[in-house]
Amino acid sequence: MLQEEQTLEEAFAKLEELAQKLEDSETSLEDSFRFYKKGMELLKYCSQKLDTVEKKMLQMDEDGTLREF
Repeated sequence: MLQEEQTLEEAFAKLEELAQKLEDSETSLEDSFRFYKKGMELLKYCSQKLDTVEKKMLQMDEDGTLREF
């Protein structure tokens, strides 16, 4: 289960770590599947987090007023 409190930066760092482990020829097939599953969970978390941020972003109208989009 993912920690809901982790930042995107922390999640991306963990993804990078998992990718390095997957590239390591010493990693067993069983561990590779486990790392892959964890990576997919992290990608889903990052995607949801980015969607939330995008929805909260503001768009500036031509007259300079801000509105959510």
